[in-house]
Amino acid sequence: MNVILNKQQIEYKIRRIAYQIYETFEDETEVVLAGIASNGFVFAKMIATELESISDLKTILCEVTINKQQPLEPVRTSLTAAEYTNKSLVLIDDVLNSGTTLIYGVKHFLDVPLKKFKTAVLVDRNHKQYPVKADFKGLSLSTSMKEHIKVDLDGAEPFAALN
Repeated sequence: MNVILNKQQIEYKIRRIAYQIYETFEDETEVVLAGIASNGFVFAKMIATELESISDLKTILCEVTINKQQPLEPVRTSLTAAEYTNKSLVLIDDVLNSGTTLIYGVKHFLDVPLKKFKTAVLVDRNHKQYPVKADFKGLSLSTSMKEHIKVDLDGAEPFAALN
C-alpha cells in the first residue's frame, strides 16, 4: 500500500477546499454540504468544521445515500428537498473514480432549484465514464483501472493510499 495523502496533507487539502468554497459562496449566508455516505459525509463534516473556523458562512450538513452497485435506485438524503431548495449546495465525496456515484448524486439534486451547485472530492482519479467533474479537488491522480484508492478518514491518522 502506497500512502498518497497523510493526515497533515489531508488537513491541508481540507483547508484549501474550504477556502475555495468560501470564495465561491462569499455572497451567501449559508451553504449545504451534501456528503455521499459514508466517507464523503465524513469528508463533508471535516470541510464544514474548517469552513466555520475561517468564515461566517453557515454550513448545513446533508448525508446522501446512493446504492453504488445499483445507482438507479432512489437517492436518499438526510434533509428534505424543501430544506435545500433555492440554496447553494456542494456535493462531496472522497474519491471520484468513474463518476457514477457523483453523476447520480448530481441528478438527484437537479430535481429542485438551487442557487449554485458545485462538487468536491478529496481524490480525482481521472477515469470518468460520465461527463462529471469536481469543481474542488484535493488531489488529481492518474491511475490504472486495476489500482484502488483506499481512504480512511475515521481513524486517528487519516490517510489515502493507492493499492
